[in-house]
Amino acid sequence: MLGSLRNLFIGIPDQTAGKAADSSSRLELASAALLIEVVKADHEVDGREFASIAEVLRSTCARSPEEIEELLELARQKSGAATSLYEFTSLINEHCDYAEKCSLIRNMWRIAYADSHLSKYEDYLIRKVCDLIYVSHSDFIRTKLAERRQAKERG
Repeated sequence: MLGSLRNLFIGIPDQTAGKAADSSSRLELASAALLIEVVKADHEVDGREFASIAEVLRSTCARSPEEIEELLELARQKSGAATSLYEFTSLINEHCDYAEKCSLIRNMWRIAYADSHLSKYEDYLIRKVCDLIYVSHSDFIRTKLAERRQAKERG
């Protein structure tokens, strides 16, 4: 499985994996890369943010802890090599419905609030992703407020 993830990342087609598995793995990688982008947005990397990403991935991906770590590392590499958000958001637009897009945005807010501080750069990035994946402004605000309440409850 880890080899399949790595092959998807570097663009080598895996003949043993089905097309649905390819799409699912690419979506997981694109989503994880967008979460990494939130961490990088304010130029202050906090361990709590990476812990939140791992927690989000554990709850949304049916993968072992080792596979989650591999996915995180691949997402870091993919995020570092990306020249724009398009390569991530185009996959989201192609394969996700509106509810899944809102869930991604809520997870992005969760990462942004993980360090107990929302920077204007994190806010801007999430707003930009919302525009790119066609999530309405009202849902942008709704998910932001909901996750802010959750962050306060978590402490």
